[in-house]
Amino acid sequence: MIGLIALLAAQVASPPTGWSGGPEPPATKLWPTHVQDIVLKDFRFRDGEILPGLRMHVTTLGSPHRNGAGEIDNAVMVLHGTGGTGKQFLQPQFADELYAPGQPLDIARYYIILPDNIGHGGSSKPSDGMRMHFPKYDYDDMVEAQYRMLTQGLGIRHLRLIMGTSMGCMHSIVWGETHPDFMSALMPLACEPIEIAGLNRMWRQLAINSIEADPAWQSGNYRGEPLTGLRAAENLLFVAGAAPLLYQAQYSTRTAAGAYAEQRVASAIRTLDANDLIYQLDSSRNYNPWPGLERIKVPLTWINSADDFINPRNLPVSGEALKRMPTARFRLIPESPQTHGHGTHSWAKFWKGDLSELLARSH
Repeated sequence: MIGLIALLAAQVASPPTGWSGGPEPPATKLWPTHVQDIVLKDFRFRDGEILPGLRMHVTTLGSPHRNGAGEIDNAVMVLHGTGGTGKQFLQPQFADELYAPGQPLDIARYYIILPDNIGHGGSSKPSDGMRMHFPKYDYDDMVEAQYRMLTQGLGIRHLRLIMGTSMGCMHSIVWGETHPDFMSALMPLACEPIEIAGLNRMWRQLAINSIEADPAWQSGNYRGEPLTGLRAAENLLFVAGAAPLLYQAQYSTRTAAGAYAEQRVASAIRTLDANDLIYQLDSSRNYNPWPGLERIKVPLTWINSADDFINPRNLPVSGEALKRMPTARFRLIPESPQTHGHGTHSWAKFWKGDLSELLARSH
């Protein structure tokens, strides 16, 4: 069910607190990227609000290839989780495993598109100035912005693959239902194809409530960040993204465990904007692809991990979903001291074989 927060540290995204299931390794390779802003004119949100110009910040790797008809035929879009940006997919545990020569998404072969979604990174968001007057975007709005970015901004009419982690996982499922012929394959990582309800909605709501209950928030018109509310929210995010076996192995004393948790929360708070976080957490409010699963046509490989708090392994969803998605395959990555909780979605070594298999069975 879901994705959650992978926030930026400096220029390269690093999931905060517990989202990654542990500290990120340092980047070892500088990938050749192209960065641009694509402005979507008169973007209409699902609730009727309009922005005269919606900015989509996009990072790309590789080069577009055109077939005999002049159409780009090698584009792959990778979608980030709540609070993240496209640049998080330049981290070594993802990029070094996938983009290098001979790897599944070799950038000599594929044109990789890494957007910052609405409300995130360099794209239009509440903290740009509108604060709580920013349109109340949801996942359908975010997918529509991705569609317009691709078709109007990059001239792409078909994608070889859409891959998404966490929130991006859910976006990929929405894509499969709303634009079923636009891609050749889908790879959702770390989510469920059901309504955001139960505990998954509860902890999100509590995190939002924590910020809004802080007197310093002032209905979003704060002069300084409401740190008490942000800390309470980030504490919840830390627990939701944690990796129990990994943390037990790496932080096996009370002192080490306490110090790590406090450091991660403190580090994450420094990167947060309260209004942006409220919008990010609430954008999943009406996600519910369950009624339309039969609309998904293309080969799909869905991966979850057994130590994911956000998407519990004992939810009785995958079996019923697969009955309705004949092109889909599902795998649950077993829990171990090496997996990263919810953040296993970004450690490609655990699932890049599944990606290779998906590319081989699709075209």
